[in-house]
Amino acid sequence: MTARDIRDPLGVNFTGFEAFAKIIGNPGFQSAFLNTVMFVVLCVPLSMGIGFMLALMLNNGIRRLRTFFRAAAYVPVITNIVAAAVIWQYAFSISGPVNTAFAGFGLPQPNWLGEPGWAITTVVMMGVWRTAGTCMILFLAGLQAVPEEIYEAASTDGAGRWRTLWSITLPLLRPTTLLVTVLQTVSFLNIFEEPYLLTKGGPLGSTKSIAVWVYEQFGFGNISASMAGSVLLLVLVGIVAIVQFRLLRPKH
Repeated sequence: MTARDIRDPLGVNFTGFEAFAKIIGNPGFQSAFLNTVMFVVLCVPLSMGIGFMLALMLNNGIRRLRTFFRAAAYVPVITNIVAAAVIWQYAFSISGPVNTAFAGFGLPQPNWLGEPGWAITTVVMMGVWRTAGTCMILFLAGLQAVPEEIYEAASTDGAGRWRTLWSITLPLLRPTTLLVTVLQTVSFLNIFEEPYLLTKGGPLGSTKSIAVWVYEQFGFGNISASMAGSVLLLVLVGIVAIVQFRLLRPKH
């Protein structure tokens, strides 16, 4: 729909799916869509894998200072994102501490935020850093809900660590895995803060997500494209969530 007079917001002309057709054919939106898919494909398994390993270590391996390490792993989740982005921009600048450390080891110093490939890498690292703690907490809760008697019975039957992990822990964690997968996927489909605060979606639009593209269109006054992009993102999130629930739901 398009409004003709702001004094009469209900006096609109129905334009069907014209706005959706325009943005689907827009090269900028197509690039933002592919970037968003890439963030989901890279960040979700990485953050879940790191969170699961941290949960296993805190549940079974680390005995001393367990509360301290648990809190330390969760600090990135509660850290102010603007302050964190400023620190990351300084750390990964050309003359920042990361490149200084690389130079000390005789390694090349990449332009982390100025080259498309390295900018994507930096945004992915920050996204994983921010969300791995949430995955750890959820997996840790799932691990602690597994009855200890099951592990004792498996040990009595001679099952080793890997066998116990593969045949007992992972199947019993299926509901937790479903929850974490859906939450992480929805989070990275809507990714905005990391690419916007670190690179403004650049360089050359290489880190621009759908959410950043929608925000820019709204700022440019292109309201219809902004609204259509928001609706498409909402539909995409719903479809992906339904598919994940269908594929990962517990099997009885």
